[in-house]
Amino acid sequence: MYKMKITKREIFSLISSLIVLVFGLVIFVDGIFKPFELYGQEKVFEVRKEESLWQIGQNLEKQNLVQHRIFFDTAVILKNGAKKLQAGTYQISPAMTPLEMAKKIISGDVAKEILTIPEGWNIRDIDYYLKTRGFAQDNEFLQASNGDYSAEFSFLKDNPKNLNLEGFLFPDTYHLRAGDDSETLVRKMLDNFDKKLAPELKLEIDNQGKTVFEIINMASLLEEEVLSAADKRIVAGILWKRIELNMFLNVDASLVYGLGRKISGSDTKTDFPYNTYKYKGLPPGPISNPGLDSILAAIYPEKSPYLYYLSTSDGKTIFGKTLEEHNRAVVKYLK
Repeated sequence: MYKMKITKREIFSLISSLIVLVFGLVIFVDGIFKPFELYGQEKVFEVRKEESLWQIGQNLEKQNLVQHRIFFDTAVILKNGAKKLQAGTYQISPAMTPLEMAKKIISGDVAKEILTIPEGWNIRDIDYYLKTRGFAQDNEFLQASNGDYSAEFSFLKDNPKNLNLEGFLFPDTYHLRAGDDSETLVRKMLDNFDKKLAPELKLEIDNQGKTVFEIINMASLLEEEVLSAADKRIVAGILWKRIELNMFLNVDASLVYGLGRKISGSDTKTDFPYNTYKYKGLPPGPISNPGLDSILAAIYPEKSPYLYYLSTSDGKTIFGKTLEEHNRAVVKYLK
């Protein structure tokens, strides 16, 4: 029987091939689990719907986010994600490994903008904030807030058509995808408002013979005038009582909103719709975007013997039963 004889040269060649193969495999695996740069900065990377795995990998390589597209392609295949890649805008850094990039794009973990809108901000405040954050151009949010969204959100049906969405842009923290615009944010805020104003609250408002618009109008005054939830409920009772008694509301915050600046004593005589010293009832519309505490206070006011209140410089609310008692409090706390 013939025995094949392996020469030393063939053994050496085989060992060399194995070494090259192992070395290549190590480099290949290292390329999947190792970032291209340790301190690379994030870049905005877009994946389009029609793009294939090969095209995505090629684009990553062109933008110097991976050393070679084959590392990303292999990482995606290892994750069984070739058909799961999701279109969108991503924040990708060369400090990420190709495997991390694959996970991000497979899961659709698109870039997000985190925006926090505090309670009591009005639309002008929000517009300025978005501009300083670089999220929107000047007046872009103002324009988006002037749109008619009543067909999408039924709670807007009673709103006067000449007003914007002041009062209904619920203050909260919002996560937006890169590329979202002011109109997207407006819809998210309105949707959030709709969820916060639960069906039982809408039913209670209806049972009281009031509209959502009236409640939010009142809530916006409470948001600007009073700090604590307990005091808001008492002040709500006072203001609703004044309306019933056909008295002036005398709310300074409404003047500030209408004039767009700090006020002086003479401003109470100025003739404009938001002057609640001159016009009875609620102002033409909300003066800020109230939080849930203020909305609940407007819906569930607390009855009290008081008819007057004032807020001190340290945030306390002083109540009075008579005008004489109120005037004494003004002298004591505000002069």
